Amino acid sequence: MTSETLHLPDVLSGLTIHTEGGALRSIRFGDAPPISDSGPLVREVERQLREFLGGTRKTFDVPLDLRGTAFQVRVWRALMDIPYGSTASYRDIATAVGCPRGFQAIGQANHHNPIPIIVPCHRVIAANGSIGGYGGGRERKQLLLDLERGGGRLFESAAGD
Repeated sequence: MTSETLHLPDVLSGLTIHTEGGALRSIRFGDAPPISDSGPLVREVERQLREFLGGTRKTFDVPLDLRGTAFQVRVWRALMDIPYGSTASYRDIATAVGCPRGFQAIGQANHHNPIPIIVPCHRVIAANGSIGGYGGGRERKQLLLDLERGGGRLFESAAGD
């Protein structure tokens, strides 16, 4: 099984992309040692992330390997239905997955999302309009929400420019 990993220290204060078996397995925030076991798939994920953060991409088209409980996967798939630039409440997602009182369970599934940004858990906010929590930190979540609401771009160019 082919495994590729790439750390991008300049993206959102550091993130690491990991692919395995021809699909994106995870995106993790934070520092990591320099990793350069990258091939075409991980470079494609990098390109699409940089385009997204540069304001020129609104959707992603890389294969995903979502691994979690059946409930978590249902939640993550529901997150991918939230349009770019929009938000949904934890209540909205709970209703969408058939668990209308499961707000906390939705929050926990979001927290365990292995592919943030591409599976856009940052688009889920509290019913009162506050941004709520985010596994990558509230500051990153606010940056992503602002980007999608037309607040500019986080990068000037895509990878390879």
